[in-house]
Amino acid sequence: MKIGLPRNLAESPVGDHDVRFRDWRASLPAVVADLAGRWELTVGEPFEPGGQCSWVAPARTLAGDDVALKVGWRHYEADHEAAGLRFWDGAGAVRVHRAEAYDRTSALLLERCVPGDTLASARPAPECDEVVAGLLRRLWRTPPTGHPFRELTTMCDAWADAYERTVEQAPQPLDPGLARAGIELMRELPRTATDSVVLCTDLHPQNVLAARREPWLMIDPKPYIGDPCYDALQHMLNTDRLVADPEALSDRMAAMLDLDPRRLRLWLFARCVQEGPTWPGLDGVAVRLAP
Repeated sequence: MKIGLPRNLAESPVGDHDVRFRDWRASLPAVVADLAGRWELTVGEPFEPGGQCSWVAPARTLAGDDVALKVGWRHYEADHEAAGLRFWDGAGAVRVHRAEAYDRTSALLLERCVPGDTLASARPAPECDEVVAGLLRRLWRTPPTGHPFRELTTMCDAWADAYERTVEQAPQPLDPGLARAGIELMRELPRTATDSVVLCTDLHPQNVLAARREPWLMIDPKPYIGDPCYDALQHMLNTDRLVADPEALSDRMAAMLDLDPRRLRLWLFARCVQEGPTWPGLDGVAVRLAP
């Protein structure tokens, strides 16, 4: 089966340092052909520009239903995507019809969002804030008994460890005292939360699509359990307004989500420190938000 690669997957930086990823990417035609045959799908060309670790395309079932086929590179952050979508069961999120995980691949048959425009491309920034806040309030629920989701502490500890290794290898421009404070908060904040809910952790306007069943649906969750304050961060990190006025943006999101504004600023400060080495401009935001 001949398939094209969307631009972001073809140019994914993961392939620059991981031969396993390159091998997986090269195997996609056979993987997609196998899934199309077993799941009885007619599969179209992938959506552009796509993601860096997944191949997603429109498809049609034998019964004539329009769906989306997502074939992803398995990585730890997205291990429980299917379980999260089943937990939310279509309430603000796309529905999952089938799911498999094997070797290096995760495969999902998803509800197709039509027209499918991203929130980022369809609405001005202030409206994006409102839509994202509305979705988060619906997604935050108490985890069910026996759930598979990991605690937020595991991800934050891993990121803090990675930051400390990076600083050891190449000193960063951020003041060392501020850097230490940010990384200490990255470890401390998930452990001092007074509320614990199922988190999306990657909700931002590029991961919200226009649909018919609901006006907007979330895609690509990376579920964890923990502090709801954390879930406001990815949206703020993905807007130019963060650099222009981080305090105002943080306070706006805190008000719309009924979160402690001081705690949200601390979380944002910690994430800006942690992301600073690879995300231009965030060191300056961290300085402005420093407690």
